[in-house]
Amino acid sequence: MKILVINSQLEKKHIELIKTTAEKLDAEVHFYKAESEIPQSDFDTDIIYGFAPSIVKTSKTLKWLCVPWAGVDSIMKPGYFANEDCLLTNAAGAYGVSIAEHMIAVSLVMMRRLDEFLSETREGKWLAPRAQKSLKDCRITVLGTGDIGTSFAKRVRAFEPASITGVCRSGKSRETVYDKVLAVSALDTILPETDLLAMSLPATPETCGILSRARISLLPQGAYIVNVGRGSAIDEDALADSLESGHLAGAALDVFQTEPLPQESRLWKTKNLLITPHVAGNLTLPHTKDKNVAMFLEDLHNFVACKPLHYLVDKKLGY
Repeated sequence: MKILVINSQLEKKHIELIKTTAEKLDAEVHFYKAESEIPQSDFDTDIIYGFAPSIVKTSKTLKWLCVPWAGVDSIMKPGYFANEDCLLTNAAGAYGVSIAEHMIAVSLVMMRRLDEFLSETREGKWLAPRAQKSLKDCRITVLGTGDIGTSFAKRVRAFEPASITGVCRSGKSRETVYDKVLAVSALDTILPETDLLAMSLPATPETCGILSRARISLLPQGAYIVNVGRGSAIDEDALADSLESGHLAGAALDVFQTEPLPQESRLWKTKNLLITPHVAGNLTLPHTKDKNVAMFLEDLHNFVACKPLHYLVDKKLGY
């Protein structure tokens, strides 16, 4: 059994752990920092931990692709895999801590107007205090109650919000952090009661354009939006219009319909919009790297033992 590990961000301890595990499982493992480094002789691999489109699209013998990120919408197109029976797993569950901290951070930046203060102090200005808002007594709606949304909800609970409402496809959750959980069909009823809308949805046909112009208008005057899921979930022009008009007090986007965000995009100059370049997750925190590798190795044991993979993606649902 041959394994290709394609990742430039793994530390020495992760590489050694993968090597040791592969050895115990009688597997051959090769490490590459980029797909361009992989020689043709290694295209006959059984497993890829990382991503190599040239192999995925041509190899009929690839048995399992383990991508080290959560969103897999870009590889869900019919015919993408040369071997349609190739198993696909992702790292949903590894990024909750990193992305939840990002969501807390940008929420506080917007509500406490820290971006304004930082901009002014860099210019040597010492200005008077101004009205701010707080996560305390804030009515929070979490659209997408998976690992990321729930990790955020657990952390923001410490700020004593007025309420935390979860919204998901099923309208059900075993997590007790939510005051209530609603089905997506009830989204329109909760938006008028939402001060902070935190979005962490995967990209599926059902989530595309879910925050439409009409739904943005349902949010109360002075509401905030944070999106760390997929850019396809929001009508970006409608969001920009609502920010410019002052209906929304602020929005923080880490994801966009087109990435990188084109230089000609109006979003760069939209008032009260906080832009980050899809950095909420990624393998940047030590905890995230450790968790990511642990998840791969857990399923590597499952794969060798012919057991179901724990982090298997349902190709029909797209997550």
